Amino acid sequence: MTKLTIVAHDGVKFDIDAENGSTVMENAIRNAVPGIDAECGGACACATCHVYVDEAWTEKVGSPDVMEEDMLDFAYDVRPTSRLSCQIKVSSDLDGLVVQVPERQA
Repeated sequence: MTKLTIVAHDGVKFDIDAENGSTVMENAIRNAVPGIDAECGGACACATCHVYVDEAWTEKVGSPDVMEEDMLDFAYDVRPTSRLSCQIKVSSDLDGLVVQVPERQA
């Protein structure tokens, strides 16, 4: 299992044991993290699972692909570390990953 920390907008931390191969979004939904709506179910067809990747992890997580960048155009308060959590695959390389949920979703 890979450890993730998802920080809700109000500062509440959700420490999650995530299965490799799943996505950050799937784990947020399973653990009822507030603010992750995931309206499209992880198809990269909306921006309602937007998160900010902790700066210490941005290089390891990588950059969004073209389709994800297009969807991020619809997200609220996009920052350089913005990603769609449905597009971040959990792997042992991401053990300890920290992401934060924005104030609201688009």
